[in-house]
Amino acid sequence: MATSKKTTSSKKSKDVSSAKKAEMISQIADDMKAQRIEVLDVHKKTSATSMMVIASGTSDTHVRSITDRVQEKMREAGFKPRHKNPGPGTGWLLLDYGDVVFHAMLEEKRQFYDLETLWNTMKPNPDLIDD
Repeated sequence: MATSKKTTSSKKSKDVSSAKKAEMISQIADDMKAQRIEVLDVHKKTSATSMMVIASGTSDTHVRSITDRVQEKMREAGFKPRHKNPGPGTGWLLLDYGDVVFHAMLEEKRQFYDLETLWNTMKPNPDLIDD
């Protein structure tokens, strides 16, 4: 019985668009009181991912809690990250779901790396196939 449940969940997860997945992640982060949540559509700029969700936490513990809850709720929805960076105490945690990458960062790290400006000012890559 557990196998058919996994198959159903897996089938459901394949039907979810990148935008919907990013929306799910941003809602989970919001439920955890993440700050300045932004969703970036980068599919015309890189082949590495389609969407990025960036959120700030108020402390390393808060950043870890946000990331843990996103991972837990996304797993319940049938999504497992392909990669996650470890490093409690780094001020920046990442969950890579393939088509969506989630960044939870301390505000100071977020301002320093300024991913939003990097990706928003980058021109589309003409070598990428248009969908």
